[in-house]
Amino acid sequence: MSQHKPNRLKDEKSVYLSSAAHQPVDWYPWGREALDRAKKEQKPILLDIGAVWCHWCHVMDRESYESEDIAALINQHFVPVKVDRDESPDIDARFQAAISAITRQGGWPLTAFLTPGGRPFFGGTYFPPDDRWGRPGFKSILATVAEKFQNARGDIEESAARLTEALQKSETFADAGREFDPGGAVNAILENARSLFDERNGGFGQSPKFPHPTVLDLLMETVQASDGDEGVMRVINATLTGMARGGVYDQLAGGFHRYSVDERWHVPHFEKMTYDNSELLRTYLHGYQLTGNAFYREVAGGIITWVDRDLSDTERGGFFASQDADINLEDDGDHFTWTMDELQQALAPEEVQLMVEHFNVREVGDMHHNPARNVLALASTPEEIAERRGQPVDEVTKAVEAARKKMLAVRHQRPIPFIDKTVYVSWNGLFISAYLEAARVLERDDCREQALRTLDRLLDSAWSLTWGFAHRCPEEGKISEEEWSGGVLEDQVYLIHALLDAYESTCDSGYFKRAEEAMGLCLKHFWDEKGGGFFDRPVGAPPIAEELEIPRKPFQDSPTPGANSVAAMALDRLHGYTLKDDYRQKAQRTLEAFAGAVPVYGFFAASYGLAATLHARHPIKVAIVGPKGETRELERTAHGVFRVGKSVLVFDLEQVTEDSLPELPEGLALTVPHLKGKVPCAVVCGNTTCQPPAHTPAELAEALRAVAR
Repeated sequence: MSQHKPNRLKDEKSVYLSSAAHQPVDWYPWGREALDRAKKEQKPILLDIGAVWCHWCHVMDRESYESEDIAALINQHFVPVKVDRDESPDIDARFQAAISAITRQGGWPLTAFLTPGGRPFFGGTYFPPDDRWGRPGFKSILATVAEKFQNARGDIEESAARLTEALQKSETFADAGREFDPGGAVNAILENARSLFDERNGGFGQSPKFPHPTVLDLLMETVQASDGDEGVMRVINATLTGMARGGVYDQLAGGFHRYSVDERWHVPHFEKMTYDNSELLRTYLHGYQLTGNAFYREVAGGIITWVDRDLSDTERGGFFASQDADINLEDDGDHFTWTMDELQQALAPEEVQLMVEHFNVREVGDMHHNPARNVLALASTPEEIAERRGQPVDEVTKAVEAARKKMLAVRHQRPIPFIDKTVYVSWNGLFISAYLEAARVLERDDCREQALRTLDRLLDSAWSLTWGFAHRCPEEGKISEEEWSGGVLEDQVYLIHALLDAYESTCDSGYFKRAEEAMGLCLKHFWDEKGGGFFDRPVGAPPIAEELEIPRKPFQDSPTPGANSVAAMALDRLHGYTLKDDYRQKAQRTLEAFAGAVPVYGFFAASYGLAATLHARHPIKVAIVGPKGETRELERTAHGVFRVGKSVLVFDLEQVTEDSLPELPEGLALTVPHLKGKVPCAVVCGNTTCQPPAHTPAELAEALRAVAR
């Protein structure tokens, strides 16, 4: 690699951007300077969008952007701009939609060619440097695009304008408004999921195979509301079990990799993402609540173990963004995979044989770059091994666990893939909610403490009384009004749910008041008064580029829950507490705004199905009051049931006084005072009615079943 002056990315906060500062490409970050230069010189823009965890982004960096020849071609004919998709999800979403419309391709790296005004006219994903695999090489593409821009500029500008106009309509779902039909919407989503269900391996579709936590949650909600359905339960259990037994789950350290390249959940792309693991944690907790299957509880605990060790700032609070798949471009998940020789060096001979049975480790394994390497997947459980061997289950279980600990200790000695320690507000909101749910279901105070520590850090450092939540929490100090980076819709609505979850976990009215403040700012800055629903960026914010004004309403689960559906659920939760009609009316308008899109998006609209269900039946609230320390059994019963939007609040008798009532939202103030007494008592409300007070776990369980019907 030749030495030259660092480019403009050297001072960027993004790890992905700053890592490209040494490249010979004359990179700009997205912004006014690059756009002004493109306009002045009338050059097209070459836009690269990627992320620090993206393997093929790094491959393209090394093959093309670190090539002096290719860099010279880029610098001569283009204004090059590099974007971190994690830092700028609003920019990424617009160009993903555009390039997908042009080429039917999407993902990262995203390579887009734009007019000087910022309108996309061509692109793709990864391009090899030279022609190969039947695909044009990047050199050829750069030369062709530069020539076409010079000689067919009018045609390019015209087609780019038409594309922008089409995106302005499609990204706001201008034609999707319909009358709200919750049953029809949920049925359409579930029918699509059932049609794609993989009977053999679990999950939906074939390879590559991604987890779809919101689909599973919708299936579980449906089962709970209908007193069980064997067909739906088969889908749920096959998928949860298939993922957890596969290589897509880290069998030694816990946590899920991003997706599987095959339909069997066996060989993953090895990066681990915050947003995947937060939602899968919740889904495995829900699976445990629904079935009582201890395996699902174990998987949930494994996610927490990995996150606590590798993905958490346990002192200040905060969940880090991601862990890379690889150490460098020469390996492919080598940190996570094993050869037979490595297994034999780590374990005693009898342990090797045991783990060969447990994980099906072979001399010839799974990885193309090194066939000796094995992805660890659960081939046989200790129970299955014990039955084959005729040994006691406890004996085999202890031996397996001892060997796993040895293997993990050896793995910890290997180089560890890079962890991006950026604290993104939206993804932290998801994990706060997930950890608070784990605290309730698993009775883990440590999860509760980490969640609240994180939430308090975000409120202290990434919250503006004028704008709401920023997108990134600063590493040190507090973000100022001048520095506030314009958080997107996900930052606001995920944190509103986190604040409501914190209120339910603590009964601290401060969290509830901040949730209402955050929703007030969200409605002020993101709400579409004309068409209903929420834009992803503040109304009136400068356009992404001068000629690229594309208002956008995020709807699809891809892979994080669709932000408009999450907003509708937040509005309905707030209405359940405050009884303010405006919240419910705006939730209804949001659901109506996207109703026509549900059949098109199918199971990628599962969050909409959850929001539709919650809106139709209203949130379920469980209020428990009793002498301090005497309500534990009622709490366990209440937390043991999964229902979307269910809240459980526990008050000590001394909290239910005349002085405390003004601190309660009206929806609780009408109920809680009637539960005074020396004996623990619970009341369940849902579907606009309340069940009779329950004094025993059995009575509470019956009240929860009754409200479900």
